[in-house]
Amino acid sequence: MAPRKQYPLRVAPEVWEAVERWAQDDMRSTNAQVEWILRDALRRAKRTPKAK
Repeated sequence: MAPRKQYPLRVAPEVWEAVERWAQDDMRSTNAQVEWILRDALRRAKRTPKAK
């Protein structure tokens, strides 16, 4: 697996808290939840990354 890209993310506190709650509900880490949200958005927009 390729190393993961680190990126400082700035979000409004209320958005971060909502993501944290969602992650807890889905029994994921907050980081995993953010990645899931991004992947889901890419899939819906038909912009899923191609496998290398």
